Amino acid sequence: MSIRIVLVGTTHPGNIGAVARAMKNMGLHDLALVNPRHFPHEDATARASGATDVLDDAVVVTSLADALTDCVFVAGASARSRAISWPTMGPRDCAEQLIKESSAGKVAAVFGPEKSGLHNDDLDLCHTLLSIPTNPEFSSLNLAMAVQVLTYELRVASTLNDGPEFESEAAPASGEEMEHFFTHLEKVLRDIRFLDPENPRHLMRRLRRLFVRARPDKNEANILRGILTAVDRHGSERKDTADE
Repeated sequence: MSIRIVLVGTTHPGNIGAVARAMKNMGLHDLALVNPRHFPHEDATARASGATDVLDDAVVVTSLADALTDCVFVAGASARSRAISWPTMGPRDCAEQLIKESSAGKVAAVFGPEKSGLHNDDLDLCHTLLSIPTNPEFSSLNLAMAVQVLTYELRVASTLNDGPEFESEAAPASGEEMEHFFTHLEKVLRDIRFLDPENPRHLMRRLRRLFVRARPDKNEANILRGILTAVDRHGSERKDTADE
């Protein structure tokens, strides 16, 4: 399966090892670590219980964006309610969606630090939230347990035989391509004074949600960038005319 598990800011190295074990149990091997507090570490090796190959191949990066550069679909695990709503899936539906999206490229499931979970800035890079239903009177899940729930569902979903599906004329835009678009979009919105940098509110976050729901492919992302470039050019021409 072309599926990556991403751990952000993991504080306990033993949890990294337990996640590696959970992954290998269900046939996953692609692990990325974003700013782990301690890694490599003997506790990680001990808790991996034989899944040391997953640890050995794990990629350590300094930002979540770096871990998702080549991903076309990302699910972020979160148990907290948010001021701005995100599309949300349970583990079964999320696993099926990840399997489906993996036919077009690399996909990822992201898990945050043990105590705080993912921040809104992290979720800005995700297409959907993953929410694991638990007993409301005792809802806290250990990191490795949460990963095990999803990887089990991925294992089950990978055995399902789906019928033929519509194939897009182009692959989905990658995380890197969408980040270039969002950077370009924010610049243009500032230039035309639609976005006030002194009072941005949640404009860019809401626009991210809009385009994440739209799921543009590579061709569509290029069209959007072309529109922004035309707006840039038109604004520059008007400024030059005004200066004459």
